[in-house]
Amino acid sequence: MNTIIEPFRIKMTEPLPTPSKKQRIAALKKAHSNVFLLDAEDCSIDLLTDSGTGAMSTKQWAAMMLGDESYAGSSSWKKFYATVHDITGFKHILPTHQGRAAESILATTRLKKGDIIPNNSHFDTTRANIEFVGAQAHDLLCDEGLQNNLDAPFKGNMDLNKLESCIHNYGAKRIPFVMLTITNNTGGGQPVSLQNMREVKHLCSKHAIPLFIDACRYAENAFFIKQREKGYADKSLKAIAKEMFSLADGATMSLKKDGLVNIGGFLACNNDQWAQDFKNLLILKEGFPTYGGLAGRDLEAAAVGLMEALELEYQEYRHATVTYVAKALDTLSIPYVRPAGGHAIFIDAKAFLPHIPPLAYPGIGLVNTLYTEGGIRGVELGSVMFGKIDKKGNEIPAPLELVRLAFPRRVYTQSHFDYILETLDTVWKKRDKIGGYKITYQPTFLRHFTCHFKKIP
Repeated sequence: MNTIIEPFRIKMTEPLPTPSKKQRIAALKKAHSNVFLLDAEDCSIDLLTDSGTGAMSTKQWAAMMLGDESYAGSSSWKKFYATVHDITGFKHILPTHQGRAAESILATTRLKKGDIIPNNSHFDTTRANIEFVGAQAHDLLCDEGLQNNLDAPFKGNMDLNKLESCIHNYGAKRIPFVMLTITNNTGGGQPVSLQNMREVKHLCSKHAIPLFIDACRYAENAFFIKQREKGYADKSLKAIAKEMFSLADGATMSLKKDGLVNIGGFLACNNDQWAQDFKNLLILKEGFPTYGGLAGRDLEAAAVGLMEALELEYQEYRHATVTYVAKALDTLSIPYVRPAGGHAIFIDAKAFLPHIPPLAYPGIGLVNTLYTEGGIRGVELGSVMFGKIDKKGNEIPAPLELVRLAFPRRVYTQSHFDYILETLDTVWKKRDKIGGYKITYQPTFLRHFTCHFKKIP
């Protein structure tokens, strides 16, 4: 059969909010034109993020009832450790309440002011944790990844020449570790090939630089490798994941993505001294090393979810959904990052709204119009989230102006996506009437979460 069906059936439903357009306009005004500040009850279809917003399986809910809430050395911890170790092979595994906590511990213990951290593309919290301790986050994405219309299989790859130049220019001593984000969320949810990982690892080893993986969407990356990289079509997703992690010295992960849970993360490595440093800070900031800010029931659910994310049927269904939306966008001539990523559709806001300059934030104009027109909440991944301020205080636009529509796992059905496409078509037809925005308030770090906007007259 050609139709890929959802590999599950619905056992419980949750009513969707249906505020009127008048109510949505009022809600956005109250939220200072920042969709992060909207209440969830103001959104009909919430595509703000795929992080922690998915639906858990019956096996996960059942596993939660086995949660051992002992403070130290619980059976739930042993099950979680065994699962993560089986997939990643790492000796030391430290649970955290979510991915950014793992990033914070890594940055705080391994970095100092002036250090350089290369990545294919840092995501927002990764960059913020690095910069918070005075280090510098450098994005070394391959050139293909900066071309939205280019249909290439591994646009999330790191550019080896850029990495070599970075090491040469700054010196290996200023680079405590290199990171690879899989899949590359900032650049459109694009995958990283195993060949690129091997080449990055080889270059890092040549200069005695450790390699860390941001593994939030490791299973989706493994699926892309199975589909696109020569020699992997007959390998299981778990086998591919094992090979990916074997190339790394450590990893951070938000379990709220490919752990298929609503909360949780981990920090892992093989180095005994690093692990001791991580544990000491973990105890201060998160909790004892065998629970790390999580309940035993959370560890149980994550242990099940990590394996479910590696089920081929689940990945085929998830990617079929993204492909379905992408093909419809092709028909509507709506510009997006090609090929479609693994967890979201990334609309090219710069091409969608060419009359709005980058520092008038076309992504915010598009996000806000999608919300007022259809109650759909997306997120800007452009100059608000990734713009920089130079030494003279001038704002430098981001290389890409994107709007991400992230698909929560196992939540929405095809009719929901048809409604999303209908709303996008409506907004596309009135795109010339959409205007830009200016920022009227912003914090020092991660401004996109809480800043205030105002329409430019």
